[in-house]
Amino acid sequence: MQRTRWLELIGFVVAFAAVHALLWYLTTISANLPLGDVTITYKRWIETGHTDGFWVGMDSDWVYPILAIVPMAAAALGGVGSIGTGWLLLVIVLDAVACAFLWRFRGLGVRVVWWWLAFLLTLGPIGLGRIDTVATVLALVGVAFVASRPAVASALFTAGAWTKVWPAALVAVLLLLRRGHRRGVLAGALVLTALIVLVDVLYGGAAHLLSFVGQQTGRALQIEAPLATPFMWAAAFGAPGAAVYYNQQILTFEVSGAGTHAAAAVSTPLMAVVVVAGVLLALWAVHRGAHRTEAAPLLALLFVAALIATNKVGSPQYIGWFAVPIVWGLVAGRPSARRFLPIAVAALPMALLTQVIYPGFYDQVLTVQPWILVVLTLRNALEVGILVWSVVALVRLGVGAGRTGAAGGLSARRTPARRRSARGTSARGTSARGMSERGTSARGRMDA
Repeated sequence: MQRTRWLELIGFVVAFAAVHALLWYLTTISANLPLGDVTITYKRWIETGHTDGFWVGMDSDWVYPILAIVPMAAAALGGVGSIGTGWLLLVIVLDAVACAFLWRFRGLGVRVVWWWLAFLLTLGPIGLGRIDTVATVLALVGVAFVASRPAVASALFTAGAWTKVWPAALVAVLLLLRRGHRRGVLAGALVLTALIVLVDVLYGGAAHLLSFVGQQTGRALQIEAPLATPFMWAAAFGAPGAAVYYNQQILTFEVSGAGTHAAAAVSTPLMAVVVVAGVLLALWAVHRGAHRTEAAPLLALLFVAALIATNKVGSPQYIGWFAVPIVWGLVAGRPSARRFLPIAVAALPMALLTQVIYPGFYDQVLTVQPWILVVLTLRNALEVGILVWSVVALVRLGVGAGRTGAAGGLSARRTPARRRSARGTSARGTSARGMSERGTSARGRMDA
């Protein structure tokens, strides 16, 4: 048994090294600059900080929360010119740390790190080349502590949120569904937040601390977002006004056309409605007797799917977020693992389609070629499908818990009745035996 474990560990280390070596290689040869954010944008931000003493997030508004500057600066410790190499080394080390924490966890008998490694492989170089990777790794390590140390999990989720916002949804899941540990969850989030705010204020960044909150409000539809899909097809068929254009201000490609502004405007309210509905469903399921450990990863998946499927921004690295609730679901017990298995499987082709879109054939997306729009549509349909599945799964969890509770209540009501019946039968039997004994005794005396 011990030898088998060592062989599996060695095999995983080899597979981990091979997958990350391949992803590193793909970042160097792929078209459309999968590491471009690091080698161009992150590099410029860090270079400006080093040379001019002007740091984004502290001396100006910034699109990211302030903690995101830390891994960017760390990647440039060997020199700003080699930030690309530094970044890849950093995220590979972080991936290894996440695997170390998750190594002991299994889903249906299989270590979940194998699934995550396959997911990274199908997602491609974008799985290494964005700040989202850091937030995802922090959240994955947090999942390892959800059951044993929820305060630590909350702190790690909060660190992820101060890097790329979205893991804040995971803190909300813990607050809602980790009954008996809410004080620790809240303390973990607040203590880390207080430390980050304190350091930022001491460095003079208080005025820009929350600037990231309003950075997305004025954006139009990004071309890869699910809400943009019909407008991309309109552009492909030459509809008047429908076209792909480059937004110089926020450095991204967006789609124009009749209805795009309305779709962009409705995205945030739609997201809010879905999130609130998910919270109500999860609380309802728990109220009907569903296990909180099973409801929590479903709500986390619903949150992540809602943040992606209803978002007017549709960056390819967002797909990596799905890894966190899926791993959470796989390690939350056998019933949860069985429930999450089809989603874990569906996430792999979704990630592969994302790699085909970017960096694979992104130039074809920009020129709205029909074949790549089919790929984009399928990928977006999978995103929406996972959102719908999470809603249905929460409903079924609540309904199933209600039936189990009703059956248990009926059984409990029947048990006292059976006991009373048994006592009555026993009493009648005892009485009959007594009468029989007395009759025998009387006959004996008469015979004497």
